[in-house]
Order: sequence, then C-alpha cells, then structure tokens
Amino acid sequence: MLAAKNAKTAKMIDKEINSLCDRVRQIAYDIHVYLGHGHLEKVYETAMVHRLRKASIAVDQQYSLNVYDEDGTLLGEYYADLMIEQILIVEIKAGRALTLEHEAQILGYLRSAKLEHGLPINFGSPKFEIRKFAWSQLMTRRPLLKRH
Repeated sequence: MLAAKNAKTAKMIDKEINSLCDRVRQIAYDIHVYLGHGHLEKVYETAMVHRLRKASIAVDQQYSLNVYDEDGTLLGEYYADLMIEQILIVEIKAGRALTLEHEAQILGYLRSAKLEHGLPINFGSPKFEIRKFAWSQLMTRRPLLKRH
C-alpha cells in the first residue's frame, strides 16, 4: 500500500514539474520571439523574471548555491541565474549554441542544490534552444537528457 502511494505521489510530482517546465519553456520562447537574439544574458534573465512573476510563478534571481566537501567544509559558491518554485534551476545563455560546458554547469548546480530538474536556455541564436535535465542522486554517470 505504501509503495503504491509513493508511486502515485511521484507521478503527481513528475506531472507538476513537467507542467512547470512547459510554462517556463513557453515564457522563454515568447521572450525569444519578442526580443530576438543579440542581447546580453542579463536582459533575457530580467525578462524571464518579469514574465514569470507576471504569471504568478515564484522566482529568485542569482540564487546562491553552496558546494561542500564530504566532511561538510564549504568549498565554494555558485549563483544560478534563476531558481523557480524552489524546484527548478534555469541557466540563461546568450551564445551561438548550448555546449557541453553549459550542460556540465547545470548538472553541477543540480548536484550542489540537491535538486533534480534544470533548464539551460540559449537566447543567443536565431533558433530558440532549451534542454531539460532530470538528475537523480542515484545516477552516478549519465543524467537523463531530454532535448526540446
């Protein structure tokens, strides 16, 4: 009975995060259509914050993430561009394309924050580019990558 309840809860959470990702993706796409490419990352970041808040989606800008050693020693600090609803990290880029370095960056943020979902978004190309990462603490090698 408990296993069935946990599976149902997990499905509900998956549905909610997928819905949130869809909303964020649409807002980002609308910004890309309106502003086009060629602006600095900060412009797109500010536009995302503005439109997410207009849509009543909780968002924190330049969200601080600490990195700790196994013994609890603070090793450093990251700043994720956006933390949405305390469950989704969004990293804004304004380059030619998303790269392997950008993927590594979002995965590092997810591990540090102990979160499972992240969206790197590139506004710098004429073609809108977004990827969805789902990271599980159980995964040691390859995260699940969904390309949109």
